[in-house]
Amino acid sequence: ARHAFGNFRTLLEDVTLSPVMGVYLSHLRNAKATFNAQGVQLTFPDENYAREIMQLFTVGLNQLHPDGSLVLDLSGLPIPVYDQQTIAETAKVFTGWGFASTATSPSFYGAASDYLNPMRLYPTYHDNGMKTIIGGRQLPANQGGLQDLRDTLDALFQHPNTGPFISRQLIQRLVT
Repeated sequence: ARHAFGNFRTLLEDVTLSPVMGVYLSHLRNAKATFNAQGVQLTFPDENYAREIMQLFTVGLNQLHPDGSLVLDLSGLPIPVYDQQTIAETAKVFTGWGFASTATSPSFYGAASDYLNPMRLYPTYHDNGMKTIIGGRQLPANQGGLQDLRDTLDALFQHPNTGPFISRQLIQRLVT
């Protein structure tokens, strides 16, 4: 309700940092990958929000023309906007976010549930490696979780598919 007449990019950030959405779409307390002493990956970042923000909230599944019609390949098939690798890389952006806390030394896993304030970044749990996100855009290593988040949301907001995709969704749901 607060963003009904506001900027869609601002809405994306507020939804992303909402602890209620964080629980619902499983990116709250999403930690970076862990590895054993031999370098074998033991855990992976949760990919759910990375998939949902692209599929449902911004670019959709397939490339679109500005009028919302599908872009087709030479075989007449829709062209995907992103692939599984893009989802896996984008999931790294959404690592390290947990409940807000005013504690001097807050705990990523132990902070009290605060559903009213936006999530905060716990840098130790954020993947600071280089990431390749939507459109092949590369996020440099060690720029921090907040900048990774802002760059990713900007890339999704500015993607040529976002306008046609979101407009079509609004028309389908509001004009019947």
